[in-house]
Amino acid sequence: MPPEDSPVPTEYPHAIGRTARRVLALHGYTRYDQLTSVTPTQLLAIHGVGPKSIRILTEELAARGLAFGG
Repeated sequence: MPPEDSPVPTEYPHAIGRTARRVLALHGYTRYDQLTSVTPTQLLAIHGVGPKSIRILTEELAARGLAFGG
């Protein structure tokens, strides 16, 4: 049985990476609407979240009519 991606299920795509999904969940970010209250810079300060994750999440937010806060 493979290990869990994150302790809490998230809406985020696998393309952002297992580590990014896990640390976002550990910081309480599991849904796209929660990202509207945080800036990309704040997320980049979380170890395990990198520019590629931010780019993908930005695209995913836009597809849902949402954007990062700030």
